[in-house]
Amino acid sequence: MPVARTENIAPLVHSVRGERVLIDADLATLYGVEARVLNQAVKRNRSRFPNDFMFRLSATEAKALRNSSQTVMSSRRGRAYRPYAFTEQGIAMLSSVLRSPRAVEVNIAIMRTFVQLRRLMDSNRQLARKIEAMENKYDEQFAVVFDAIKRLIAEDEARREVPKRRIGFIP
Repeated sequence: MPVARTENIAPLVHSVRGERVLIDADLATLYGVEARVLNQAVKRNRSRFPNDFMFRLSATEAKALRNSSQTVMSSRRGRAYRPYAFTEQGIAMLSSVLRSPRAVEVNIAIMRTFVQLRRLMDSNRQLARKIEAMENKYDEQFAVVFDAIKRLIAEDEARREVPKRRIGFIP
């Protein structure tokens, strides 16, 4: 199996319930095991996986994920199957359950992917702040211009409201 790389893992990361997660079938593929084997290992160590580390998708979430992604979960099991979603902490905990050299290598790549995604989101927040600061700066500079335009519009409307004096014979 090829070496797990960030560019291969990043498309498998989904946002569910406000968390970035990987689906059990995708993780199993990365680890080179069947999803059934991965889930059995997790079930044997259930106390290590609280709900904020791993949760089962609802039928609606599973259907939405099947329709919107390239995840392998739809080909692994029937449509009634509701996959497990593992958060970053849950994936880190998998390293204590799955101890093969491949699992260690994959976990390192996944952790690097989550770090890169976090950095990307932070840089986007910084960019948004810079844009907002520029908008505020230019809004202040052009406030005088906007005020002048508003005054001209108001004067024009006031001029239109004044009735024109009629020319000609007024009986």
